[in-house]
Amino acid sequence: MKLSICCCALLLCSVSVTAQAPETKFIADTLVVQADGTYEADPDLATVTFQIFSQDKDIKHAYDAASQSMQRIAGIAQRNGLRTEDVSSGVLTVAPLYDGDRKKRARSYYVRGQIVLRLRDFAKIGPILDGSVEDGVTDFRSLTYSLADEEAAKKLAVAEAMKRAVGRASSALEQKGQKLGALRYMSLDVKQIYGVARLDNYYASDSAEVAASSGGVFGMHKAAPPPPPPPPPQPEKIAVSASVQCAFQIQ
Repeated sequence: MKLSICCCALLLCSVSVTAQAPETKFIADTLVVQADGTYEADPDLATVTFQIFSQDKDIKHAYDAASQSMQRIAGIAQRNGLRTEDVSSGVLTVAPLYDGDRKKRARSYYVRGQIVLRLRDFAKIGPILDGSVEDGVTDFRSLTYSLADEEAAKKLAVAEAMKRAVGRASSALEQKGQKLGALRYMSLDVKQIYGVARLDNYYASDSAEVAASSGGVFGMHKAAPPPPPPPPPQPEKIAVSASVQCAFQIQ
């Protein structure tokens, strides 16, 4: 806790636009106090990300396989009670793969896409993961726990910090028989959310994909279906921290 009482004045500095020394101003009868506040809560939202990939000599076959895999995951999500707005799928991108000479006909086509599921019932995570990677076309990427309403958590952390600042300022002035007056200045800093449980599962190139010798960034060969994802980690509490610095008038 940082607590400073300026019996006569609060020193404020404003930097001149020229190279001169900072201009000094004084505000009389002011109390400056700083306090922190933290709000903790259990996560209520899980975000699961899958990557879709398919490769075939025929562009239509490659695209259809990836499209069907994406639809299958969406179907699994629907059967597990997810709403339409909780399923987000991007566009499927197609990249030709060549044998060294791009002027020649592409030897195969690589299709890639991504689908993201947002779950509020964590008991559904296991069944969705198990059912989504069976076809060898879908690759589990990440699982993140978070708060559905992060802004509400930030407001509660700010309220706690402000409550402590007012309490500390009032307690300090009571020792001198003075009272807390109006708020003259306040700075606020809401710190990063921490305590988010996250699982990333990026498979090595020798287990899922290997780079083609001349296929560029999309030049990938599917070598083997990815292994099933590990059990979901247990979510931890999520905390939001806020810090306030206030300048109060002393009555």
